Amino acid sequence: MTHSRGRTEYPHPAELPPAHTLLESTDWASLATPSGTGESLPAALMRLTDPDPVVRDSALRDALWAVTHQNSIYEATVPVALYVAAILDHPAIATDRSLHDGETPRTGPTLVRLLDWLGDTAHDADDECVALGGGDRVEDFLDECPEMRAFRDARPAIFSAVRTLLDHDRADVRHAALLAAIPLIEHPLLTAYRAELADHARGLLATSTDRRHRDRVFAGLRAWGHDTNSLENTSDIAAREHHARLRAARASWEGSWTGGGYSEDPPF
Repeated sequence: MTHSRGRTEYPHPAELPPAHTLLESTDWASLATPSGTGESLPAALMRLTDPDPVVRDSALRDALWAVTHQNSIYEATVPVALYVAAILDHPAIATDRSLHDGETPRTGPTLVRLLDWLGDTAHDADDECVALGGGDRVEDFLDECPEMRAFRDARPAIFSAVRTLLDHDRADVRHAALLAAIPLIEHPLLTAYRAELADHARGLLATSTDRRHRDRVFAGLRAWGHDTNSLENTSDIAAREHHARLRAARASWEGSWTGGGYSEDPPF
């Protein structure tokens, strides 16, 4: 889903612009967010690279939550995503590490959380989401949703920054980068990277027990035509079968309302 006050023309960068260029050249006050405009975003974005992890933590909420709501892409989402990609190698972020044992990816180092956000946002603009929104009218749908088209056009630039972290010495960063890269490489210019990402995917499956990570990696491998049966463990098989039952139940429920299971309209 996307939100805009009107049709907006966006640049389609082939290369990722420097962070300071994005910050200074973007008319933030003119861009729609879930709660208004993006005029407060530059200050929040600059705090993402503050040496103090407490300041960065508050900036993550102020900058990313400000353009994230109900899996939607807003006008301000695209420049924020490009800026986030451009600062992934910033020293204050690149050297950040977990401060406490047991931290989850949602509360861990700034670098991991930025990658998580990029991956979730790319997931909200992936081919499946477009197909669900547009049906057999994908191009018309994207014409009506310029923010989503702009994000999808920016995927090569974002991927250029994410890819450098796929071989990071920390597993949490490698895994977050992989999950961000999987929806990004749906872009036609990036399909050649599928083999590279498949190797990283197998590496994650050999070491990670995180259910969300494994599910997204398996989805990516299957979409690229890989047979994943030999890579599944007992937990993976149980999760796959559970999801299949949920999909079947949902299809049956939707069919009961639309396929003649009821002679009257649903009671709502």
